[in-house]
Formats: sequence, structure tokens, C-alpha cells
Amino acid sequence: MPSPEPTVSSNLAEQLVRLTRRMHRAQKRHMAHLDIAFTPAQSRVLRIVDHCRDTPPRMADLAQRLEVVPRAVTTLVDALEANGAVRRVPDPANRRVVRIELTDTGRSTLRALRSARRAAAEEILAPLTADQREVLGGLLSTLVDGPGDPH
Repeated sequence: MPSPEPTVSSNLAEQLVRLTRRMHRAQKRHMAHLDIAFTPAQSRVLRIVDHCRDTPPRMADLAQRLEVVPRAVTTLVDALEANGAVRRVPDPANRRVVRIELTDTGRSTLRALRSARRAAAEEILAPLTADQREVLGGLLSTLVDGPGDPH
């Protein structure tokens, strides 16, 4: 019995997955010369901690934002702390609460990661005209900011 024809949605899903993988590979190549060995999950923790500058997040906050169990966050933060990118600090209002903040090393690493991401995106988007990039940006904004995603 022949397999059913792929639908437009399944083709788009496959293309999105392939594009995401290509983006990660390109970003990894751009980071290789920087001698930065951070996983995508660790990079995401750095971005979240940076986003919460005014009030450094607790471990539970990170777990919730990452949608993982707290133990997974502990492992990520341990690795980032060992690399000098973050530090655990006591909450001034409640000494039992530990908050996570970026160090200077973490901030410079985050800048390098963002630079590598921008370079990877430029590489991937190079075949597109300025008009095509604008259309793609609008479509991606609609998808990213659309209903159904609480983040």
C-alpha cells in the first residue's frame, strides 16, 4: 500500500526543523573560533538571566521558563557557574532564596553568542533580497507572537 502524499503542513514542519538545525550548525561554526563551548540550553539560561536584570531569577523561575524540572536547571547553572558565567547570590529579602545573576564573563559570553547568532542568520539569509527578508520577518513575527504560546 503506497504511503500517503505529504501535506503542505508536514512539508513546512520538516523545513522548519531543517532550518533550525542549519541555524544551530552555522551558529556553532561561528562560535568555534571564539572558543566558547556552551550548549543551546546553557545559552538560553544566560538569555533568561540577562532578561531578568532588575530581579535575578530563582532556580524555580528558570525551571518554569525553561519548562524543565528543577534538577535540570541545577545542572545547567552548575556548569555555567563552573565556567564563571553566572553566580548564585542570596536574596536580600530572604536568605533561604538563591538567585542567579550574570557575571562580567557571562555578559561578554552572551554578547559573543548573540554575535555568532547574527552572523549565522546573515549567512542563512544571504540569498534573500531585502524585500524577502522583510516579508519573512513579518511572517515569523506572526508565528512567534501568535496565539497559543504563553511566552
